Amino acid sequence: MMRSKSVIRTALAAGVALLGLALAAAPASAQRDPAYQSARAQGKVGEKMDGYLGIVGAATPELRRIVDDINIRRRAVYAQQAQANNATLEEYAFTAGCLAISRTSPGEMYQAPNGSWVERGSGPAQRDPRCP
Repeated sequence: MMRSKSVIRTALAAGVALLGLALAAAPASAQRDPAYQSARAQGKVGEKMDGYLGIVGAATPELRRIVDDINIRRRAVYAQQAQANNATLEEYAFTAGCLAISRTSPGEMYQAPNGSWVERGSGPAQRDPRCP
């Protein structure tokens, strides 16, 4: 049976609190990694709309390793939470991307709804209109 978009959004919204904890816990060790912190502070990595971390500009082997490690951890959390919330992995990851972008700090990079990389200013981040 097809689920309506509003039912899916409700299920995803119910999982947002868990998602916040999962995002904090899953890549926590990577977030303590000085190389990750440095790359984030320098705007070399940023939050993508699809819920994953992306490389802004030129990719180096070290940046690729950091981003891949974090994204593997995120995907595992998303898959578990999506199943628990009767959502698809893509739906849950998108909701996570909305949340991660809204939590960026001024100076950090994120992907705008048009797909371009944007540095977060003092105001709210640009978010996709489909974000819950």
